[in-house]
Amino acid sequence: MPSSVRHPVRLAGRILLALAAVAGLCVAFLALVVVTDGAGSGIAAWLATVGTATAGALWPGRRRTWSARRAPLLVVAVAAALTASVCIPTVPTARRYPPALPFVATQHWELATGSSVAVYHYPPAGTGTRHPVPLVYLHGGPVRGISELDHRFLQLLARQGHDVYAYEQAGGGRSGLLPMDRYSVSGSVRDLAAFVDRLGTGSADVLGFSSGAVVLTRALADPQVAARLHRAVIAEPGPMDGPTARITGQQGRPSARGLAPAATGPRSTRVPRYAVAFGLMRLGLLSPGTGLIGQAEGDNAFTAADLGSDTAGAYCARDADRIPVEDTARNFSFSPAASLRVQQTVKDSPSIAPQLGRSTTPAMLMIAECSSQVRQWATAVLAADPAVRRTQYMPGVGHHMWNGLDDNDDRAAAVVTAFLQDRPAPLPNHPTAAEVPAFLTDHR
Repeated sequence: MPSSVRHPVRLAGRILLALAAVAGLCVAFLALVVVTDGAGSGIAAWLATVGTATAGALWPGRRRTWSARRAPLLVVAVAAALTASVCIPTVPTARRYPPALPFVATQHWELATGSSVAVYHYPPAGTGTRHPVPLVYLHGGPVRGISELDHRFLQLLARQGHDVYAYEQAGGGRSGLLPMDRYSVSGSVRDLAAFVDRLGTGSADVLGFSSGAVVLTRALADPQVAARLHRAVIAEPGPMDGPTARITGQQGRPSARGLAPAATGPRSTRVPRYAVAFGLMRLGLLSPGTGLIGQAEGDNAFTAADLGSDTAGAYCARDADRIPVEDTARNFSFSPAASLRVQQTVKDSPSIAPQLGRSTTPAMLMIAECSSQVRQWATAVLAADPAVRRTQYMPGVGHHMWNGLDDNDDRAAAVVTAFLQDRPAPLPNHPTAAEVPAFLTDHR
């Protein structure tokens, strides 16, 4: 082989070997991050990787010239720089709470459970009949702030005569953080009971949406908590227990997931530290209480754009090009670690169907036409709870049924108000428990 060809080939080979070595060291670092659960912000894994690699680079070449040892050390230096980026915070590590909302006062309540929650109150604002029982809203998330889109819907309910209270569940929004091992779905149920007690009205109506509907469903299965609930609206619930969480299968009509334009704005998942931390947590390779990033740092880093296609999945395919802005960057708050922890406690829980089967609290189930939720998550509630008095199948909307588009908010408010005020339903009672098999077969 001519030297004019041989030298470039050798150079390319050396470059490829160097790149392979760098990649190998990065993989070794990530493996050690997993083994150590990110101890010391990843520093433990970084020191072990760099120290071992440096020793490995120096020992075989200890009798060689410095120029001969430079190449292995350069490989180690490049890998050290790349992996160090996973260990260095780029946002504050102390919790940075969203500023106050301009249209509603934020109260802070200390619950008997030890949780400190941010509370929002919308008194009845309309001229019509005022409903005597307060209405409590449990948001989705599970551990996130209440979006401004949801706040607008709560204001609409207040104009319908409801005395509306909403609180951001512990760790979300402006609510105080908890130690990671205190986040659980049962803890959320206890917080709901303590919140209703704090209202001092004896009982309350509760509207639970998405993961908030899971908390509400589990509250109905606990007789002591259910005694505090006057009526329950279960809107687009997630899985209520471990057996339900393991169900896979049918969703609703097509959503806008994969059709809507990609979310814009900054993403923490483009920063190596948070891409690694959130990615490994989502894969279950790091615990929610990982030492790689603290809970507060993760909350500060996570942005609305990091939700990716999840937001689009909450809207019908026909709305893909007009998905509303659900929240402002200043108000948005999501706790990825605490949310994963709560979701895991649901997956690990035994069936609550026997307890739910003894429920007597009047309940209503709301199901969206274009829901991205597994249909059986909702129909399991219908099958288990004999106190579900009506089901309202909401046409033309996705998982986020009140979304500011067209008359969707008004239609959702009419359904909620009719049930809570014991008036005739604006939509057919569908599906009933007997209609569920056909409902699933028809891919509704």
